[in-house]
Amino acid sequence: MEQKQKNDFSQGSVVGNIIRLAVPMTLAQLVNVLYNVVDRMYIGRIPENATLALTGLGLCLPIITMVIAFANLYGMGGAPLCSIARGRGEAEEAESIMGNSFTLMMLTGVALMVFCYLFKKPMLYLFGASDVTYPYANDYLTIYLLGTLFVMTGLGMNSFVNSQGFGRVGMLTVVLGAVANIILDPIFIFVLDMGVRGAAIATVISQMLSTVWILTFLTGSRAILRLRLSAMRLKLDRVRRIVTLGTAGFMMSVTNSLVQILCNATLQSTGGDLYVGVMTILNSVREVIQLPISGLTNSAQPVMGFNYGAEEYGRVKQGIRFLSVATIGYTVTAWGLVHLFPVFFIHLFNHEAQLVEAAVPAMRIYFFGFFMMALQMIGQSVFVALGKSRQAIFFSMLRKVIIVAPLTILLPMIPALGTNGVFLAEPVSNFIGGAACFLTMLHIVWRELTRREQLAGQV
Repeated sequence: MEQKQKNDFSQGSVVGNIIRLAVPMTLAQLVNVLYNVVDRMYIGRIPENATLALTGLGLCLPIITMVIAFANLYGMGGAPLCSIARGRGEAEEAESIMGNSFTLMMLTGVALMVFCYLFKKPMLYLFGASDVTYPYANDYLTIYLLGTLFVMTGLGMNSFVNSQGFGRVGMLTVVLGAVANIILDPIFIFVLDMGVRGAAIATVISQMLSTVWILTFLTGSRAILRLRLSAMRLKLDRVRRIVTLGTAGFMMSVTNSLVQILCNATLQSTGGDLYVGVMTILNSVREVIQLPISGLTNSAQPVMGFNYGAEEYGRVKQGIRFLSVATIGYTVTAWGLVHLFPVFFIHLFNHEAQLVEAAVPAMRIYFFGFFMMALQMIGQSVFVALGKSRQAIFFSMLRKVIIVAPLTILLPMIPALGTNGVFLAEPVSNFIGGAACFLTMLHIVWRELTRREQLAGQV
């Protein structure tokens, strides 16, 4: 009972509730990013054919991204609905949403695993494999796919842990898998001399440990909402709501991958390998400095969703205010640091003089007006938290598919721009997409909250 009161987001400070979730969630994401970097460093140090092995792993990334996207579809779709139901005091419905999401993860995980095993060879060649690199990609993917259900469960169900207010438990889910992988990687890759297969085995074992941890928690007495067999029977309307709301996160994952492929292809044709390397560094820097924004916006969702369900509309507005001030303040500061000290950030990933020289102006273009990306993430986060799926889906598509993708192709055709056109597509999309998303959120959500707050005051 004490834990349930502690995780009642309608009580206490709204800002305090958000920060209490944000700190462990951001740390978990940081550990996950470090885990990905260290994983590639290990494979890049295989004594023989390290470059081919690393390339083989890279060829598998679109398939890995697809698995993660489906985990987000059900996790990010179900968790906000779960928070809203819990805020309304509908614990049974909240558990049913979580149970239905788990069933969808399992069914989709099996389907994905079978599909990828059947078509892995043509897919890998489609993603750029050659007869030389295919064996490495095949070795890794054949083993990795065995852990598909673990990826779906560990990533997807962690959203339901965080939505109940157990940020530390959610953090430990990620930390457990990441630390296990960092320890097991060198053992399987080097000590047992298994190469990329060893990396895949280490990954599957690590994902399994995370899954066991999270299922033990969600079926145990500490959880406010428990994962029960009785809640796993699918109901069409519930599935539709989960999938509809989760489509925003799903499309963001998929479109990010597609846009990256498009950027690399355009840069390859206009500037060659050097500028593909520059884009890799820009994406790596963005991934790191964007972590606090992701942690904050993701942490705010269960708090705002709970209060929206509990009809505490003033507290939802407090959450939006804090989110706006904190994220805009941070991104303005980050933009200033990147603009003033680009070489420092580039050197985190590479010291080659020619690449650094090309990356400095590209970084200043790419991160121009970085705070506008925060506006996109704020608006998107609020729409998802309050269950407004149509707006969430539209704005997730607007920036990447409708703005970035065409500009990435068209801007480099302008003679004066060339490769800079690819880097310019990002800030242009941030200004247009960010402003549109944030202003629409204020127009729709803020007015609705104010109206409901006034109606509640008249009762």
